[in-house]
Amino acid sequence: MLRSALSKILSSLPTATVKAHCDGPCGVYDPASARVAAEAVLSMTKKLIALEPPQGSDPAAWATYNNTFSRFVAIKEEQAKETKTELLILWTDYFKPEHLASFPDLHETFWKAAKLCSACKVNIDQKKAEDLMESVEKIHHMFWKSKGRSDSWVTAS
Repeated sequence: MLRSALSKILSSLPTATVKAHCDGPCGVYDPASARVAAEAVLSMTKKLIALEPPQGSDPAAWATYNNTFSRFVAIKEEQAKETKTELLILWTDYFKPEHLASFPDLHETFWKAAKLCSACKVNIDQKKAEDLMESVEKIHHMFWKSKGRSDSWVTAS
């Protein structure tokens, strides 16, 4: 009853409408966070491919293997999701219609990169992870060119 009364009171109070050009109107954009996340996707994919299942039926060895495999998959999927989030922020918040004149393939580049993020989540495919890195690199160059800069593409691994 108290919750209902409080809700009614709060809903009758005046509210202010707030508008921003993006989720956080700070104006700070950088494709580096997408690169770091995509690198983690590639790293985890390589680790999953290299992970050797134990020989025999030792329960402790299999438990260790299953734990490691599960952790690698969870990290890979989390980082693929993070890559997609960071790319979508750049695509939808930073890039504007006027950028299409300089980058006519902007929408297709981002669309394909987002699709690769999803593919990397549901597969253990090194080629897809490498393609994702190439897409993020292309976006990196588009981004910095749009700012009149040519920052080097540098990876952590």
